Formats: sequence, structure tokens, C-alpha cells
Amino acid sequence: MKVRVLFFASVADAAGARSLDVEVVPKATVADLRKQLESERPRLAGKLGKCAAAVNAAVTATGRVLAEGDEVAFLPPVSGG
Repeated sequence: MKVRVLFFASVADAAGARSLDVEVVPKATVADLRKQLESERPRLAGKLGKCAAAVNAAVTATGRVLAEGDEVAFLPPVSGG
């Protein structure tokens, strides 16, 4: 099952891309995807856990089960005021 993953700011730099198409197992959750990405791209380790996750433009919990074609964005914390 394929999902599209979007990265922003320093997380995109660590991933080496702004977006990736990623093959995940059926019934994978956002947390499973996060672990898979950190395993496949070690520079992401420790960064994705600080990010909010959005699936199809809606912020969601890491336990959400993904579906074929979902778009998952990892949103790093924002500073400033």
C-alpha cells in the first residue's frame, strides 16, 4: 500500500526530500510510518517524534490507520511570535 509523505523545513532537509512515496504494510498507523521512515532514513531519527502529523490535511493522532493513497505530512514545531 502506498502513501505520500510530505516534509517541511529542517525535517525536509534531514529526509533529503520534500515528499516521498512510501510503501507501507496494510493497516499501518502513522506511528508505524514514523518508525519505518526513521529506520530507512537515519537522519530523521529523533526529529519525527517532535512533529505533529496530518493525514489528508487534518491533524491526527499517531494511532490513525492509513489507507491507500493517503497524504501524510509531518509538521515540525514552529517558533516565533
